[in-house]
Amino acid sequence: MRPAFAAQDAASRPLYIVRPDELAQFLSHQSAARFLQDSGFRAALGEMRLIPGPDGVACAVVGYGTSDARARQRFGIAKAVASLPAGVWHLEGTLSPTEMDEAALGWLLACYRFDRYRPSSHSFAQLKAPVPARAAQILAMAEAEFLTRDLINTPAADMGPDELEVMVFALAARFGAKASVIKGEDLRRQNLPMIHAVGRAAAAAPRLLDMSWGHSGPHLTLVGKGVCFDTGGLDIKPASGMLLMKKDMGGAATILGLAQMIMQMNLPIRLRVLIPAVENAISGNAMRPKDILTSRKGLTVEVNNTDAEG
Repeated sequence: MRPAFAAQDAASRPLYIVRPDELAQFLSHQSAARFLQDSGFRAALGEMRLIPGPDGVACAVVGYGTSDARARQRFGIAKAVASLPAGVWHLEGTLSPTEMDEAALGWLLACYRFDRYRPSSHSFAQLKAPVPARAAQILAMAEAEFLTRDLINTPAADMGPDELEVMVFALAARFGAKASVIKGEDLRRQNLPMIHAVGRAAAAAPRLLDMSWGHSGPHLTLVGKGVCFDTGGLDIKPASGMLLMKKDMGGAATILGLAQMIMQMNLPIRLRVLIPAVENAISGNAMRPKDILTSRKGLTVEVNNTDAEG
């Protein structure tokens, strides 16, 4: 799924965002003031009330909370999205353009669902971009987060080193970047022995994925751990420790989301992305505890635990 804003010309209902210190002034201009007071509304972060009208819900009010509360929970008002009736909404309030942007981003992120294996029929309320001129940037940030979450949520059977490579090359093709890969025994030949050692026992060959984009601006290199599944190797994890190891490539997923955002926003950066993509598996040629490996830099590294591959 992809995040999206509703059309600017669509009919919509207001969602009022209210700070605690402006609640009294807000109530003085609201016909529903008595309802809000009687219901105990205090404008706490994410606290929401639906205001009835002659044809159903006329509007909604959500609390913005204190600055301390927002520091602890950045997208606190986003939880209100799930409680809103379906349809199109727009934001109202005294928030700055930057705060409105953040509220809109939180709204989009709250609509994320991982539906690759079980399509969702849930219909979320739609939002108009509060600052139309910034809609593309907000969408780029939301899409980057959706990509990161999708990669991490996908199980290793469908997101191993081979699939991660396909994804990197597809991302490069989409934005005109250059991508290359060093794989299998070529890692040894090109003096990348540590990546090879970690992933050599898996059915899918270990590899280093390399993507470059941009021709001006400062250099930025992002390196993300791409252990697509981590059994722990010969120092095997217990079942409980292995349960969520599809997420051990979360570093790679995070930098790919960030790289997509940078390219989509066309930021003036010379970007390079490096992902060692492996599966830490077990077979006859797996690295062993107390093996001594020689790194690309020439340092020797003693393996005290094969689950310390990161």
